[in-house]
Amino acid sequence: MRFAVFMRKQNIDNPWVSYKWIPQEVLPDHGQFSVLEAGSKAIVGEYLGRDTDGENWIFTGYELNLFPDEAEGYYLNIAADNPCWFVMWRLEEDFVQYIDSQSLAMAKDSETIAVPHRICLSYNEAARLMDGGESVDAVPLSIECASWLQDYVNTHYIPEPKKRHRPASFKGAERPAEE
Repeated sequence: MRFAVFMRKQNIDNPWVSYKWIPQEVLPDHGQFSVLEAGSKAIVGEYLGRDTDGENWIFTGYELNLFPDEAEGYYLNIAADNPCWFVMWRLEEDFVQYIDSQSLAMAKDSETIAVPHRICLSYNEAARLMDGGESVDAVPLSIECASWLQDYVNTHYIPEPKKRHRPASFKGAERPAEE
């Protein structure tokens, strides 16, 4: 299934930084976003507009594949109080390759643009990305997406049986072998 990421360049009142990038939403892409050509696998960003508080961008071209060996990570996500998407993004200085030609004029005003590079639903995968130094933000998961993720977890997640650990006092003393 294909998805798009809605990003917001939010103005902030700070003497050192004038804005911050925030992933706002991950949306199913059924072809309603005109940016991506049919069959293209490239990430493409389109400028949507500006208001007094910032500007909006939509990035398309994200495929989501679920893997049985990540089922525990999906379970940890869906079992949380607020299940979410994990969006891995980078501030790109050489962003021209990611921006739609019609939006390039609006992007030229910026030194960098936050480009989402990956979306995932596995808590474990998101943790690995963060351990690797990547910027990963959580975006709320819609009820519809949570439903099919729960179905996937129900089908593929098998909890590991709990092992009883015997206290050391019951294991017996360790004595050197007699000669």
